Amino acid sequence: MFINAIARSPGPVNRRHQLIFGVLCMMLIANLQYSWTLFVRPIQQAHGWEIAEIQWAFSIFIALETWFTPGAGCIIDYLGPRRGPKLAVALGGVMVSVAWVINAYADSLWLLYLGAALSGIGAGSVYATCVGGAVKWFPDRRGLASGLTAAGFGAGAAVTVIPIKIMIDAHGYSATFFWFGLLQGGLLFLIAWLLQSPGPGEAPAVVPSKAVPQSAHNYTPRAMLATPTFWLLYVMFVMASASGLMATAQLAVIAVDYKLSQTVLLFGASTLSVALVVDNIMNGAARPFFGWVSDQIGREFTMAVAFGLGGISYLLLGSMGLNPWCFVLFAALIFFTWGEIFSLFPSTCADTFGSKYATVNTSLLYTAKGVSALLVPFANEITEATGSWFEVFVAAAAANFIVVILAIFVLRPLRVTQHAKPSPEEAVSAPHQAQSQRMRHAD
Repeated sequence: MFINAIARSPGPVNRRHQLIFGVLCMMLIANLQYSWTLFVRPIQQAHGWEIAEIQWAFSIFIALETWFTPGAGCIIDYLGPRRGPKLAVALGGVMVSVAWVINAYADSLWLLYLGAALSGIGAGSVYATCVGGAVKWFPDRRGLASGLTAAGFGAGAAVTVIPIKIMIDAHGYSATFFWFGLLQGGLLFLIAWLLQSPGPGEAPAVVPSKAVPQSAHNYTPRAMLATPTFWLLYVMFVMASASGLMATAQLAVIAVDYKLSQTVLLFGASTLSVALVVDNIMNGAARPFFGWVSDQIGREFTMAVAFGLGGISYLLLGSMGLNPWCFVLFAALIFFTWGEIFSLFPSTCADTFGSKYATVNTSLLYTAKGVSALLVPFANEITEATGSWFEVFVAAAAANFIVVILAIFVLRPLRVTQHAKPSPEEAVSAPHQAQSQRMRHAD
């Protein structure tokens, strides 16, 4: 249904090809985040480092992956729609390969952190290019297009998570880092040369609706940062993202603590293996699904549905997760109700602040994920202090319920008010225009 909706979209055929290339690129960087949980225990066993110390590498990766995206967006826009995407993704592919090779041979925490930093910068270049391209190419189906692109990042690891686990068990984590790093980075480098952003007149015109209002103005990054709407979106992003990152980074650790990591569940596969596959599929499916829903009923109402269900899912996992089937089910619901932030927030940002600077503007909002990543290690600290994951799940649920309230009662009226106002550029130029008119009348 989702792919058919894109295929029926009016406009140049080229934009559908660009969407496919963007999804493929996102799939190739998915393992950098979503297979990390499989490497944590083997690294800890090989070197004796504390898990909290190892997880700082994950936080560094997420932080730089997100904080670098505005810089990548600026470079992409500066180089132009033809050269910018190609060079950004090609460089990202090289950095991804180098980073995982470093991880393969890292015998100190500082080398592990260096690998995390390089992979974060490389992934950030790819992410900024693909998401920025999606919201520019498809202003008429922005939620769906950004959701499909983000789905590549969310579900891409589902294809390789079991091969990675098998290779770690058979050959060790170092060999897995090495060969998967070369493969993923090499494919990114090749696909990069097929990418481009829309030039003038190549994307369809914006068609706002009552359910999905869109700004008629293009806010520069500086003008956007001066609005309360952006900072409200930023806070909401941090709150929703932090809870989900805790689950994605710690799932294997949680399964071990719940004594489910080796419990055979289905066709000889362990509870953890089943959960990892199902979770990545649900995480990926959430992005186009909720993106499509938001194109129909609006961004804020979709946020309320998704994050409300997400809060309930955290509470259920915390109270019933010791059962293997409940662990798989409620973890899957968490991934399903978390992944949509990467379609809802970029599309909301582009709706609110325009398409012209969408690559940079959505990248600035995406840095909220980097802020939320800094909170991930504290989940381990809370667990060690309390001896249970339940308190962590309660905090995550509370954050989701707060986001629901903010979306309906604060964000929606704020965006309506902002759409009714002139853009900052118009507000500045209005006095000058009035003065010019007075001078003409005086003449």
